[in-house]
Amino acid sequence: MESTLKRPDVASDRPAKWQPRVVIIGSGVAGIACAIKLKAQGIDDIVILEKAGKLGGTWRDNRYPGLACDVPAHLYVYSFRPNPNWKRRFAEGPDIWRYYSGVAAEYGVTEHIAYNEEVLSAEWTGRHWLIRTSGPSKMLEADILISAVGRLQHPKYPDIAGLDDFGGQVFHSARWPDGVGVKGKRVGIIGTGSTATQLTTALAPVVDRLTIFQRTPQWVLTIPNPGYSWVRRALYRAFPALHERYLAKLRQESRAAVELITGKDRSFIRSMCEAGLASVEDPVLRDKLRPDYEPGCKRIVMSPNFYQAVQGDNVELVTDAIERAEGQGVRTADGRLHELDILVLATGFKTDAFMRPMSLSGANGTKLDDIWDSGFLNYKSVALPEMPNFFMINGPYSPGGNASVVGIIETHVNFIIQCIDRIRERHVALMPDRRTTEKLLAAVREAAKNTIWAQGGCSSWYLDKEGVPLINPLSIDQLRADMREPAFDDFVEVEIDGAGREAVMRQ
Repeated sequence: MESTLKRPDVASDRPAKWQPRVVIIGSGVAGIACAIKLKAQGIDDIVILEKAGKLGGTWRDNRYPGLACDVPAHLYVYSFRPNPNWKRRFAEGPDIWRYYSGVAAEYGVTEHIAYNEEVLSAEWTGRHWLIRTSGPSKMLEADILISAVGRLQHPKYPDIAGLDDFGGQVFHSARWPDGVGVKGKRVGIIGTGSTATQLTTALAPVVDRLTIFQRTPQWVLTIPNPGYSWVRRALYRAFPALHERYLAKLRQESRAAVELITGKDRSFIRSMCEAGLASVEDPVLRDKLRPDYEPGCKRIVMSPNFYQAVQGDNVELVTDAIERAEGQGVRTADGRLHELDILVLATGFKTDAFMRPMSLSGANGTKLDDIWDSGFLNYKSVALPEMPNFFMINGPYSPGGNASVVGIIETHVNFIIQCIDRIRERHVALMPDRRTTEKLLAAVREAAKNTIWAQGGCSSWYLDKEGVPLINPLSIDQLRADMREPAFDDFVEVEIDGAGREAVMRQ
């Protein structure tokens, strides 16, 4: 079927700086930032393919009670669009979604979004990318293809026998149903990460009974979440310099916090976590909540009142393994049946899926699965060998841990924009050299082995199948320096003629 989005034929005698069609996959934080930067460069032939019917990614999909970000709200913004209007230090999910959707509308991004267009496959034809979707477009072409899909998009469901037999409501936390009522209900939560912690503090005051099924305890940092008065917000709006001074203070605090968590001496961060844990009066419950690994090995959970909520009379922490689900609830290995009305699966995401299940076929028919057969080979988390004019934002081995993803996204986007500028000027397709890519990635992996994520004694979603963290240990400042401008000697240029033939040449 012919697509209404099929672009017209491009003559081989292109102007000095031709206007490519750019297709972006995903309309979340990364996709919006990328479109804004492209438009600023004078590129307006942009299509954003969004698999859902509404803008957004993580902050659209997640709507559970208590949803909030663990990065200070004033830092969880685009650098070019500060927001003085946050109501709390750590913003709630709906407020974050409103900020990003508002920025998308303000910068004219929404008019480029094609909704209900899940990308099934993309194939490099020798001249452009041919993209197949499940939506109305079916098929469209792009000179440049950019993946802006997030890592937290595919829910991970636990392998629990009898889950389909449960007689109440059961759903993943990232698929919270509209209109579900929890007041006065018996609710179970499987999981103990950030989501489960936020759910615990939100649900404990309103449900009849809350049962938390814990496999691995988490280090929880008890940290307040103060509000910002209307006077303070008004002052930040009226005096941008005052707001910028506060932002500088937050950035300094954030850098210090990351160093405390990821540095060699973690005694202070451990003492802070232990201080919160000490507020649990019952020694048996306190021992159940105490991890046996180093703080920072997993992403530290932050909460102002988790330890208070988990001690509620209507809250029970269960550490016995789940044996199976039944019609009336969940039965644990000790033979006990925990009767429930609602079961919430706060079990995280398939963080190693990245773009998949989308299939990708590049130069000479090379498949994405071929490139990633023995690991997530990539060039600085933004490009893949054998994939001309294809880029990723926040791909494998992006820096992470306890850093804000927004700064990482902007750094990647700025790097990609410079690559696109090169593509436009030289009328070529660009892809990283495979040997250079392998060498750079080997260095990243070696550095990652010496971090708390690898040596802290825990199992986490940061680790690949070999136990090596899928994280580049660079700080955000180091990342910006490393990716300030592309080293085009690391790339292969693919010369494209009107017939779609390729002539590969090294720079």
